[in-house]
Amino acid sequence: MEQTQQNGKDLAESKAASADARERLMSELKTAIDAAEGWLQQDDNEHNGNATAGKAATAAQTQFQETLNTARQDLQQLQHSLQERGRSAAQSAGAYVQENPWKSVGLGAALGVIVGLLIARK
Repeated sequence: MEQTQQNGKDLAESKAASADARERLMSELKTAIDAAEGWLQQDDNEHNGNATAGKAATAAQTQFQETLNTARQDLQQLQHSLQERGRSAAQSAGAYVQENPWKSVGLGAALGVIVGLLIARK
């Protein structure tokens, strides 16, 4: 029982970390899009003969690359968070089955009947 409560706390923490990573990722992607738009506009200025546009384009490229790197790191963190949530859910399910084997068998049988009825209905 205590392990199930601990897994629940771990799952809540993992969800919070996942939501935080998702928010950072969305922010970084918006920044990347803005940087790309700025980069393209500066590239147009460069073609029009503006000498300072080359320097600005290089700065925009650097900022864009940094934003992409940050977004990549956030994606990896989100992936790790989702994997942890999956592991935690599997551990919780395993603990529940070990603590309540007959309830688990009954639940499995009920789900099987429901799925069978839905398949037969089609």
